[in-house]
Amino acid sequence: MSEPEPDSSTTPARQQTAEPRSGFLTALMLLVGLVLLLPGACAAIFGFLALTERSWPSDIIGLIILGLLIGAGGVALIVAAIRGRKRRAA
Repeated sequence: MSEPEPDSSTTPARQQTAEPRSGFLTALMLLVGLVLLLPGACAAIFGFLALTERSWPSDIIGLIILGLLIGAGGVALIVAAIRGRKRRAA
């Protein structure tokens, strides 16, 4: 007689530890993220001015949106650098 295999729901889950990332890579991601925040901040200022001014050239609205998207990319890069690498379940 053989023993039944343990049910997967009763076995403890494998601990998933993230591999440590290089400190240089984290610092580089933070630095690039901060640089990408600058166009986003400028776009936010110009966007605010465009909403409050009566005579504003509508030609630069595309540039304001592009700057805001670049700034959002900077925020995402900073968040990814702070959180670290997550391991996917295999």
